[in-house]
Amino acid sequence: MPLLMLDLDNTLVDRDAAFRDAVTAFLAEHRLPDTDLAWVVSVDASGYTARQDVAEAMTDRYRHMVPATAIHALLDHGAADRVVLTDPSREALDRAQADGWTSVIVTNGRTVQQEAKIRRTGLDQLVQGWVISEAVGRKKPEPEIFHAAAEAVGVPLTGAWVIGDSPHADIAGANALGLRSVWVSNGQRWAQESYQPTHVTEDVATAITYVLAGR
Repeated sequence: MPLLMLDLDNTLVDRDAAFRDAVTAFLAEHRLPDTDLAWVVSVDASGYTARQDVAEAMTDRYRHMVPATAIHALLDHGAADRVVLTDPSREALDRAQADGWTSVIVTNGRTVQQEAKIRRTGLDQLVQGWVISEAVGRKKPEPEIFHAAAEAVGVPLTGAWVIGDSPHADIAGANALGLRSVWVSNGQRWAQESYQPTHVTEDVATAITYVLAGR
């Protein structure tokens, strides 16, 4: 049974769009300038900035204007409460399962937050398992998290495909293990010279379709 390893944020779900929506609502609720949206998004850096650092930056900026509890609520639940799974992505995962693939989510992040996204979108019903960096104590691109994902679903890592949007975390991680990969570009251009994905697509549904067709 072949193994399909999928990233979560900005691959299976548009985490950045969900976070922007949450920040927009946050700014409106607290009567803050809507022009601050660009600043918050920049500080967040697509979730790669540590939560504590984002919280500290926002607390400093909005001191005496916004309760710290509101900032923490935004960072803990804002994106998780708004992520959606598109119909093409859902259908692609259904096809993968029908074709005999085992799909497992491999994501960096905090367990509570990432599992909330997985369950909210119904991904828990479409994949056979998931591993989250906080839970296993390893982060992509470290090989251990990919091995943990394979073990979680009881499928050998050999021959697996990795699909993700991060050149460093997903594609470099796959490359180090000798695995094939599809980079979900989200409109970006590939800029790495030391390694390359097997294939490039605009979105995860197209990426899954490519993998299934080449089996």
